[in-house]
Amino acid sequence: MKKKVPDWLNSSLWSTTPSASSSPSTSTTTTDIFDHHSPTTAFPPTESSIDPPLPPAAIRDEQQKQPPRHHHSPPPQKPEIKDKHSKSSIVNDDDDNNNNNIINNNCSDNNIFNNKIIITSNDIRDVDDNESFAEDISKQALLLTELSKKVINMGELRRIASQGIPDGAGIRSTVWKLLLGYLAPDRSLWSSELAKKRSQYKQFKEELLMNPSEIARRLEKTTGLNNDDGKSESRCVLSRSDITHGEHPLSLGKSSVWNQFFQDSEIIEQIDRDVKRTHPDLHFFSGDSSYAKSNQEALRNILTIFAKLNPGIRYVQGMNEILAPLFYIFKNDPDEEMAACAEADTFFCFVELLSGFRDHFCQQLDNSVVGIRSTITRLSQLLKEHDEELWRHLEITTKVNPQFYAFRWITLLLTQEFNFADSLHIWDTLLSDPEGPQETLLRVCCAMLILIRRRLLAGDFTSILKLLQNYPPTNISHMLYVANKLHGQPSH
Repeated sequence: MKKKVPDWLNSSLWSTTPSASSSPSTSTTTTDIFDHHSPTTAFPPTESSIDPPLPPAAIRDEQQKQPPRHHHSPPPQKPEIKDKHSKSSIVNDDDDNNNNNIINNNCSDNNIFNNKIIITSNDIRDVDDNESFAEDISKQALLLTELSKKVINMGELRRIASQGIPDGAGIRSTVWKLLLGYLAPDRSLWSSELAKKRSQYKQFKEELLMNPSEIARRLEKTTGLNNDDGKSESRCVLSRSDITHGEHPLSLGKSSVWNQFFQDSEIIEQIDRDVKRTHPDLHFFSGDSSYAKSNQEALRNILTIFAKLNPGIRYVQGMNEILAPLFYIFKNDPDEEMAACAEADTFFCFVELLSGFRDHFCQQLDNSVVGIRSTITRLSQLLKEHDEELWRHLEITTKVNPQFYAFRWITLLLTQEFNFADSLHIWDTLLSDPEGPQETLLRVCCAMLILIRRRLLAGDFTSILKLLQNYPPTNISHMLYVANKLHGQPSH
């Protein structure tokens, strides 16, 4: 099922041919799964509604002729929990009595009964269509209050952000930088630290994005060949004897700048192909506008520099999908100075984000305790702890190897399973985990399985795989609620 893109993500100002009557794009993106792993079919993500945030600050200049808008948006519309089999939403939607242990709570939690999470009317008020506009305003006020302190309480900031960050006021950009450790809790350090990092990134670009011809020209200036005014004819051309082995285009030496350039070219070509396929349904990333092309160039620069600075990993297909949400948020910061430096800020946040699970991208570590297969095994064990019946049906009865679906879920941080707007909401929760996003990610993946357990238990290998590779529309707030319930709950 193809999903359309929310209108707010495709502002007409980003399009070369805006049309007020045009319908949302229905094009979908197919992400290449890292080619050194088992092939996985990529399906278009599913869509659920979300309240549109303000348009990007980067294009506000183009809106001067338009009437001013209010900073407050209408109440967010949340997707319904689609479960036609029951009147109330029950995570364990199997009607039979069984010994499944989805969640065991030693406390007297009225929401957990007979090993089932039962969403009562009080819970529904937190996740249903009637979530009040006042709640978003209150959450925004709490975040702004915390961000205004001289020294930010990171524990409190994580607690508030984990519940979702309102789209307005550009709060998410600042909060994500804090959660990723790019900004220090002490606000007095921001100016100097940002200047230092941005200067460092500028140096990276000058040194790592330079082609050998430019390097040769710079070397020529330092060789002193033009110190003799009587030999002006030799100033612009290096004689054959002056060209070192490492500077020759045909040199195969490891130290040869040309040999390294040709090796890098293969990776750069792959990066370029993937960048052009990044969210083709969003005008921010795709299209012929100068704005979209400049955004693509920024993504290309970041990925190229990362690949050169990390020769053990270099570039792996799919990294562009992890990079995209960061750059989108930072580029749309209403603070013009912040938006102008989005490329540099995104680079360092991208490095920090990948540092927690960079081993997933290293083929040599696939079978190690830190590799991707080990992480997928942990997801399998988590499901077994909380819903053994479902685990047994998937892995023993139907023999659906979790690598067939969880590989993409984990390595791409769920960016391909949900619509872009919902992915941002999920990332609010993932980035709020003080131990890093991986543990929360595994709980979210487990919750995804539990929420559709009835359909999974009724399916065979083919139908289950199709369902898990094309995850159905769901209520993101409810899914994160279930994932949070899995946290720290003992199991039988």
